[in-house]
Amino acid sequence: MNAATFKSQWKQLKGELKSRWDKLTNEDLVQAAGDFDKFIGSIQNRYGYTKDQAEREVERWYDARQQSSNASEYRATGARE
Repeated sequence: MNAATFKSQWKQLKGELKSRWDKLTNEDLVQAAGDFDKFIGSIQNRYGYTKDQAEREVERWYDARQQSSNASEYRATGARE
C-alpha cells in the first residue's frame, strides 16, 4: 500500500485499523489523519515495533483485506452468472 492509497482510503479504513490495532487511541487516529508515516509511528509507539515491522504488519493486514474483498466480489459475481 502506498501513502496516496492510504490517504485516499483513510475514512474507509480507520475503523478497521482501530479494530485491528486496538491499542491505538482515537487521538492516534486523529493525529494520523490519513498520513501513512504518522500512522506507522503510532503503531511503533503503541506496540514497540520497529518502523519496518510496523510497515510489514500494515502491508500484511491490507493485503489480506484486499484478498478477502476480492474473494467476496468473486463469489457475488459468480452467484449471479
